[in-house]
Amino acid sequence: MNDSLPEFDLEHYLPYQFTVIAARLSAALAEQYKSQFGISIAEWRVLLNVGYSKDLSVRDIEQRVSLEKSKVSRAASKLQTKGYLIKHIDDGDRRLLKLALTPKGSALLQELIPIADTYQAKLLGQLGPQKDTLIDALNFLMKETE
Repeated sequence: MNDSLPEFDLEHYLPYQFTVIAARLSAALAEQYKSQFGISIAEWRVLLNVGYSKDLSVRDIEQRVSLEKSKVSRAASKLQTKGYLIKHIDDGDRRLLKLALTPKGSALLQELIPIADTYQAKLLGQLGPQKDTLIDALNFLMKETE
C-alpha cells in the first residue's frame, strides 16, 4: 500500500462492491446454463434482451446491458450461427442491425427462464427480510443512473 495516497476504503466502496457482486452472480448463473446449453454470459444477455424487448438493435443491447459493441456483435453472431436469432438491417436506419429470435431461440429461452427464476428465488431466499429494502434501493439506483 502506498502511504502517500489518501485514505480510501475500497472494500466498502459501492461501485466496487456492485461490480464484484454482479460478476460473481453472473458467473454462478452462467455455470448452470453454459454447461447445459453452451452459451456464454454475453450470449445469455443478448438472447434475454432480444426475447423480452421489442425491435432491438446491437446498439440498443450495448446500451441496455453495458456491454461493449464488439462483445454484443460477437455474441449475436454466435447466436445466429447456432440458429437462435436472426439479424436484419433496419429499414429506417441502414446503419442499425436489428435482432430477432428464431423459433429455436424462443425454445431455448423456454428452457433457460426456469433456471434464471430458480436462481433468483434462491438469491431472494438468502436475503430474507432484507430483500424488499435491497430491491427498492436497486430500483432507485437503476432509475437514477439511466
